[in-house]
Amino acid sequence: MGLIWTLIIGAIIGAIGGAITKTSMGWISNIVAGLIGSWLGETLLGSWGPHLAGMALFPSIIGAVIVVILVSWLMGRSKN
Repeated sequence: MGLIWTLIIGAIIGAIGGAITKTSMGWISNIVAGLIGSWLGETLLGSWGPHLAGMALFPSIIGAVIVVILVSWLMGRSKN
């Protein structure tokens, strides 16, 4: 049950990151962006604020925004 909870929270964090950047992604991309963003945010900013499924929400959302922006930028560059 812990893994499912982590994936659900990762998807929500990724969806919030996509909504903030106004980037449309699929649910698998949301999970990946949320999990990687959580790791990145907590690595760069620490583990502060409320936690769900072992992820600090505020640093995780900031990290997900960074991940979504980077991936969107890289994907935009590859199309040119």
